[in-house]
Amino acid sequence: MTTDVIDPVQAMDAAFAGRSCQLVDHAGNPRPMALRRWTGAVDATDRSLLLQRCRGRTIDVGCGPGRLAAGLATLGVPALGIDVSLEAVRQARLRGALAIRRDVFAPVPGEGRWDCALLADGNIGIGGRPERLLGRVHRIVRPGGRVVVELDAEGTDVVHHRWRLRVGRRVTPAFDWAAVGLDAIERVADAAGFVVEDRATTGGRHVAVLRQAAHW
Repeated sequence: MTTDVIDPVQAMDAAFAGRSCQLVDHAGNPRPMALRRWTGAVDATDRSLLLQRCRGRTIDVGCGPGRLAAGLATLGVPALGIDVSLEAVRQARLRGALAIRRDVFAPVPGEGRWDCALLADGNIGIGGRPERLLGRVHRIVRPGGRVVVELDAEGTDVVHHRWRLRVGRRVTPAFDWAAVGLDAIERVADAAGFVVEDRATTGGRHVAVLRQAAHW
């Protein structure tokens, strides 16, 4: 059986459009993706753990199909979702969210003026270097701005992954990702110019709120 190569963004487009998609680790072991949660409605944990901590104009980094950006809008919080997947952005807009196709490492609207950035659903792992990602977010939020970041449980520390995505017989090149635990976020935040303002756990999910350090 031959295996064709597919671009990671095209793979995510296919996944959000309903195609079966799996994460594959370096050893070839598949893992299901959390597409049902990402494409579902905002739930009580989303509201209490994430949305209620987003204060002021919020940019949702890696918004996916927009459940959180749309949820913020229903609460009257001005929000913009950004994602590299065109299909995700299309679905986010159908939900009523304001969303654009954009890589977080490219220029974004309102750069340096956002009150809050949201990194939910493991998006602290984007690019595989959490300190670099938070350093980028540091330039997106305003001075004294905050980041609401969803994390793994304590004991995780920082774990680096090399994943592929498999859609049918098509597989992406390997790309870098990371996971950050509650026990590691203070070190990661400090390296990017943030201090940890709050931590919380609800329904088996974990969050930290970071604030720009005054000395940066």
